[in-house]
Amino acid sequence: MDDMIKVFVIDRDEKRHALDAPTDMNMNMMELCKSYELPVEGTCGGMAMCASCHMYVQSSHDIFERSEDEEDMLDEAFFVEDNSRLGCQIKLTSDLDGLEVKLAPVGE
Repeated sequence: MDDMIKVFVIDRDEKRHALDAPTDMNMNMMELCKSYELPVEGTCGGMAMCASCHMYVQSSHDIFERSEDEEDMLDEAFFVEDNSRLGCQIKLTSDLDGLEVKLAPVGE
């Protein structure tokens, strides 16, 4: 199917999950992880107003730059790295086939 891609998520126990991701439903990585019952909260509902969907982009995919709202939220998050992104801001598109992310540790 042309409207499906494969993405990979490494959970906090280092287990790698291969997920089928639809590109025709305007979904983002947070929503996809939640649909597979991976431990991503998405407390704000995908509005970049919390960091409960913080993840690290492991693959070399070219993902658009962080918005000002995403930057502001990551400034307040724990364990931020150069490859940190909010899952709610990573829209699933055909360009992201093979994307690999790792869930960030939960802050204290």
